[in-house]
Order: sequence, then structure tokens, then C-alpha cells
Amino acid sequence: MHKGKMTEAYDRATSLAEINGDDLAELGLTDGEEATVRSGAGSVRVVLKASDLPRGMLFLPMGRRANGLIGTETEGTGMPAFKGLPVEVEP
Repeated sequence: MHKGKMTEAYDRATSLAEINGDDLAELGLTDGEEATVRSGAGSVRVVLKASDLPRGMLFLPMGRRANGLIGTETEGTGMPAFKGLPVEVEP
């Protein structure tokens, strides 16, 4: 973010999704491969990185791709839900 949100480095950093290594293998993918992540609001392509996250969890930093997964409903707070968003990951 310190280099600027319009830089290639920022785009790369915010397109890298961490996922449990066993979940990655179950998808038939390896570290560094791309996948589609879908939510009720949309879908995006990301690069998957094996990590020690708990199984069933995916971490995607805030940025253009994460914004594509977040809906517009704010339930009166003015801010949509960013955490705990159910998604599907497809090779």
C-alpha cells in the first residue's frame, strides 16, 4: 500500500489468497496456481498460496479483488461485512 494502490506490486499483493495446504491439495491445485473465488456478490480470480490457516478458511487482503466478493448490504451500519464471508473456491 505504501507504494501506491495503482502499482503492480499492490495488485499482486492483493490478488494473493492464503489457504490451508490440505484444502489446496483437495482442490487439486499447488502453491502459486490460480483459482476462482465466488461469493453471493460476485467472483474473482486469485493466486492461491498454501499457509497454515485452519481448514476451510481463506484469507484475501482488501483490494480490488476482495471488493468484487463483498455485497452492498450494510444492515443499516453504512459498512458491508468484510469478515466471515462464505465463498466457494474452484480451480
